[in-house]
Amino acid sequence: MAVFELILCIIAAVVVSSFASRFIPKVSTPLVQIALGVLVAYLPFFPNARLNPELFMVLFIAPLLYLEAHEIDKSALLKTLKLSLSLAIGLAIATMVAVGFVLHTVWPVITLASALALGAALGPTDAVAVSSLGKEASLTQRQRGVLKGESLFNDASGIVGFQFALAAAFTGEFAVGQAAGEFVVSFFGGTIFGLVVAALANWVFETVRSLGWETTTTRILMELFLPFLLYLGAEEFKVSGILAVVAAGLFIRFDRSGVGPNVARTNIVSSSVWGVLSFSLNGAVFILLGMQLPQAMTASWSDPRINNTLLIGIILLVTAVVIVLRFIWVAAMLRIARDVNTGKRRKMTLERWRSAAVMTFGGPKGTITLSLMFTIPYSIAGGADFPMRDELIFIASGVIIMTLLLANFLLPLLAPNRGKDPSAEMVPITIEVLRSTVEELTGRITPENRRAVLMVIDLYTKRISRLKQRNGDSDPQGLERLQIEALHWEKEFVRDRLTQIKAHPAADAATQELNVEACERMLDQIMNTLRHTSTDPTSGHAVSQIRGRVRMLQRRVNNYAKRTISKIRHTTPLVSEDQIFARTRELQVEAIHHVIDRLVDEMGNSTYNTEHCSALLLDYRRAEASLQARPNMSGTAAMITQVEEVKKESYAIELGVIQDMLEAGDISRAQAKTLRRNIYVMQVDADSGI
Repeated sequence: MAVFELILCIIAAVVVSSFASRFIPKVSTPLVQIALGVLVAYLPFFPNARLNPELFMVLFIAPLLYLEAHEIDKSALLKTLKLSLSLAIGLAIATMVAVGFVLHTVWPVITLASALALGAALGPTDAVAVSSLGKEASLTQRQRGVLKGESLFNDASGIVGFQFALAAAFTGEFAVGQAAGEFVVSFFGGTIFGLVVAALANWVFETVRSLGWETTTTRILMELFLPFLLYLGAEEFKVSGILAVVAAGLFIRFDRSGVGPNVARTNIVSSSVWGVLSFSLNGAVFILLGMQLPQAMTASWSDPRINNTLLIGIILLVTAVVIVLRFIWVAAMLRIARDVNTGKRRKMTLERWRSAAVMTFGGPKGTITLSLMFTIPYSIAGGADFPMRDELIFIASGVIIMTLLLANFLLPLLAPNRGKDPSAEMVPITIEVLRSTVEELTGRITPENRRAVLMVIDLYTKRISRLKQRNGDSDPQGLERLQIEALHWEKEFVRDRLTQIKAHPAADAATQELNVEACERMLDQIMNTLRHTSTDPTSGHAVSQIRGRVRMLQRRVNNYAKRTISKIRHTTPLVSEDQIFARTRELQVEAIHHVIDRLVDEMGNSTYNTEHCSALLLDYRRAEASLQARPNMSGTAAMITQVEEVKKESYAIELGVIQDMLEAGDISRAQAKTLRRNIYVMQVDADSGI
């Protein structure tokens, strides 16, 4: 039960981090998650539970590496393969050796094998942490390709090196020849196992789809099951499960071809599920890091045998070793690398030194490093506690935080994002497409589909409002002006109705008085509202406002006089207050219908913003419903069906608007492709009922 509660706390913290990161975009999400993990650890209901290290490796490492290998750009990886492999293998081994010997020399209480294990764990970089940084830093496509390729391959090399170093620390023996042989068997065996399983999985997926047996549920379950099967199967054969997962992730295709809503739905759900799983697992690891820090710090700080100043100094020293060694290695590789066109080595210019610094700080430590440190066993052979386990985790955690902080604050200085945000550039284009769609939908309103179309228009209005708020382009004054104008439309409608009533009086005196009284009362309400919404009391409307107040006072005096005379004469008034109230409500509904018609007409013009008209339409529809106040549940299913049909029609309109804008040269093909992709997702949703 304690483990279950621990998992719930972690998931809750990951959810909170996804919201918190939106308010502090200049701070990377991993740093936010670490801070939340520290806070969660101090909560009174935080369970004191431990995750099994082997379970941690299977649960976090396998799916994360598999997804990273599967999602990487294969063409970009091939272009930067040499540099990526140099960093992933050569630099990882150099980091392992340098950190191991430096740490063991400075702090001999840590055995060389344990220090080498820490160095191996600090070899892998976390490209996900870089992508989680705010939009302030701008890396070139080549730099991103090198960092992603390095992160993919050095995960495997670092993990294999860590496992052998940890085995030496666990048993107290380290045979170089035997370790080298085991390394070769584990490396090539894991790679071959992964390729074989990937080929088999490709055949299974294609066969199941071709036979028509595939469903969204079975396909997603097979995809999720595969990385765990790969890792556990490879470990059973005594080969590297990590390399098996990476090899399979690179080779497997997950056939995305095919035509039809079922195929599209499967592809969309697959991407969504893996996206959620990736964010959740990465977030969980950093939350766990934050949770582990207080315990590790408390154990280290409270231990009288450990000098706290020395511990902090070692964190800074190890961080310096990792950063300096990485910078020298990257700069050397850039100097040795030959130009693709000339075939000659290029001198190190200021720009190339800056690129070396970008790739140095662009490789912070994160998920894999912490995951490996958590797999350190609590005891060694013979049952004794693993020496300095908390301190090793604390040092690794400190290095992770230092590299994340350096990446978070130095990368924007080294690679400032001077260009415009592509997503921000798409906002005004998307708004224009949505406005055109709303205008086209307005022209298709009929008495039969009026309510359904207005409901869909309201959905589009909310989308436009959200986009404008995101872009900082909202216009509340424009909506207020339209609201005042709508009140004037109501006033004109009631005045015209009052003029018609007086010009053509009813045969019944009571009916005539009822109609006149209802109109005059409603005029009083409208004029009173307009007087309160006036933003300029010194304007030319002041005289008319005074006249309106006088007329309203005169009508009220006349009404009170009539009722007083009736009471004195003991006669019954021609109309009662209840009748006047009911007739006024009927007149209000008629006035609302008039304003709704005017708003629909205005949506096709350029006088007012389309979203303002749509928003006010919703307000008047709500007012109409509250006035009528008749509970009516009949036709609800039919209305929902009609709304869905209108939504499908609106998607076709959107596609037509995009095509027209593309042909007119208003948008590029890339922008049109992005806009269409979003509509295709909504179409699949409507067709398949995701």
